[in-house]
Amino acid sequence: MPTPLDPRKKPAAVKIHVSTGAGVDITWSDGHASHYDFSYLREECPCATCNDERDKKTTAPTAAPTSSPLLPMFKPKPTAKSANPVGNYAIQFTFSDGHATGIYSYDHLRTICPCPVCTQSFRNLAPSKMYLDR
Repeated sequence: MPTPLDPRKKPAAVKIHVSTGAGVDITWSDGHASHYDFSYLREECPCATCNDERDKKTTAPTAAPTSSPLLPMFKPKPTAKSANPVGNYAIQFTFSDGHATGIYSYDHLRTICPCPVCTQSFRNLAPSKMYLDR
């Protein structure tokens, strides 16, 4: 039997601002409002390829860079070229860098909400660990 969805992870209203590039605004059934920039969503892509890349970065030993460019290459922030609903449970974006394989379930979107309250509630971080990087 599937695990019942957390009712707090059900959207009441979803606004996707592709043409203005403003990002995504979701009002959740519990009244909480979340805003996601497209660049943040691109970094948090849930597809297998992106998950593998994130795992490699966290598990790979840090090595000294072999070359040091004088100026880093400018890379524009990713934006969304389009957004399409996936059933009534997710959104799929096509980003300006050509990436389009991530399916962002509403469950995932609430879990990655960037606000401190959601970070503590949905990512199970202890309050003392949330602010260690300050």
